[in-house]
Amino acid sequence: MTENYIVGREINGTVYQPEEIMYKDFERCNFTDCDFADCNFTGVGFIDCTFTDCSFNEAKINYVAFRGALFTRCDFKNVNFSMVDPLLFDIEFRDCTLDYAKFYTLKIKGTTFTDCSLIAVDFMNTDLTEVQFDNCNLHKSVFIDAIANKADFTTSYNFSIDPERNKLKKARFSQAGLKGLLEKYEIVVID
Repeated sequence: MTENYIVGREINGTVYQPEEIMYKDFERCNFTDCDFADCNFTGVGFIDCTFTDCSFNEAKINYVAFRGALFTRCDFKNVNFSMVDPLLFDIEFRDCTLDYAKFYTLKIKGTTFTDCSLIAVDFMNTDLTEVQFDNCNLHKSVFIDAIANKADFTTSYNFSIDPERNKLKKARFSQAGLKGLLEKYEIVVID
């Protein structure tokens, strides 16, 4: 019989099969160099877990609960976060690759992205209130009808955000980042 509730484990170098992780709960576990690519995360819960150097490429993370999850140097290319469990959603990304990920309609208030690649990420209708984008590449990321009040973009780059299509009250930008707010007007800003 397999365990469905795993507490306080150090899990290193594990390659998970696509259906192996379904309907399990992990609490205070540390995952290092694990491969979750192509896994189905239906009904999985992570409480106060850390992930370092893990791959989640193409993983199906529908109905997964992240309640205190820290990801460092993890790869999430083409992962759809929009169906995660929104209750007590608490997640942080450091030095991660999230290219082509989708956060469509998700409430990720207060989430921190530090030194992340966020190329062509879908933030449509996403609640980004007080989100920190610290030194992130947001090239071709889509911000439409997003709520980015008090979000911090001051050190991030390559973004294009239409102030008329998004809520940006008290959002923070550097002078260099103003180009990303004016792009639709075809205004040339000289450095």
